[in-house]
Amino acid sequence: MTAMDVSILIVSYNTRELTLRCLRSVYEQTRRVSFGVIVCDNASSDGSAHAIAKEFPQVQLESLPQNAGFARANNLIAQQAKGNYLLLLNPDTEILDEAVQKAVAFAQAHPSVGIVGGRTYFADRRLNPSSCHGAPTPWSMLCKGLGLSSLFRSSRVFDSESLGPWQRDEVREVDAVTGCFLLIKRELWETLGGFDESFFMYGEDTDLCIRARKLSHTCVICPDCTLIHHGGQSEKVRAEKMIRLFRAKAQLCRKHWSRASAWFGLLMLRTWAFTRMAALSVLRRIKPERAASYAAWREVWLRGDEYCRA
Repeated sequence: MTAMDVSILIVSYNTRELTLRCLRSVYEQTRRVSFGVIVCDNASSDGSAHAIAKEFPQVQLESLPQNAGFARANNLIAQQAKGNYLLLLNPDTEILDEAVQKAVAFAQAHPSVGIVGGRTYFADRRLNPSSCHGAPTPWSMLCKGLGLSSLFRSSRVFDSESLGPWQRDEVREVDAVTGCFLLIKRELWETLGGFDESFFMYGEDTDLCIRARKLSHTCVICPDCTLIHHGGQSEKVRAEKMIRLFRAKAQLCRKHWSRASAWFGLLMLRTWAFTRMAALSVLRRIKPERAASYAAWREVWLRGDEYCRA
């Protein structure tokens, strides 16, 4: 089996048009490295698998009969990868300015770096800061629980997980690189055992980075690796999404914190949901359009046992 520079792993779920745009950008913008693309379709119902096979016969396509989740799907296709590096890429991204080969070149030039991320933009080229973040800590969870991270957004002190006002415009070590664009040497991926499959969606990338850092591998943002990430633009609060995010936070607390700290973290998750619900309960009387957000946060609060139970 001949190795190539990088294997690009994409997990899709009912994102047909976005996935096709993503693949087009990969092939248009990736020319100076040897690469292969493996797509795992998580039982989409929108014809994604058929459309991908038709337009991109060169893509190695795995179509699952049921949704296996983001972590397991990536682990499955990573086993088939031939690249010296693995690039985890979201289907709702578009590669800009030869970002893939720039990431590979950066990793090759800095062998002590374990994981490389990029600089993401929204479609209108505004910065999308979600390419990286700080790991949750008892302090950051306290700030979320008390609403300080909302009152003082992008504050280095009260919203530390957002990494402050930093524009992702310089090479910098970070706690966690988001799985929308995450380059990792295959050897390190195998040492870590890939993603922890107990994370169905969200949190698995943070967990991977925490485990890599425990083995003295740094996570670094390379600002020259630019891409569009369409996700995260909507301001509407979706209860199901927030519950999945809260469940992932709870898992991270239990896995990486002491028992007492984990208990505190779970308490702050419940407090976070309650304070947001309470604030929106007042705000919706002034701004009726916030009623939907109130209803969503109320559901998050009421379903606390789903993400806080052991």
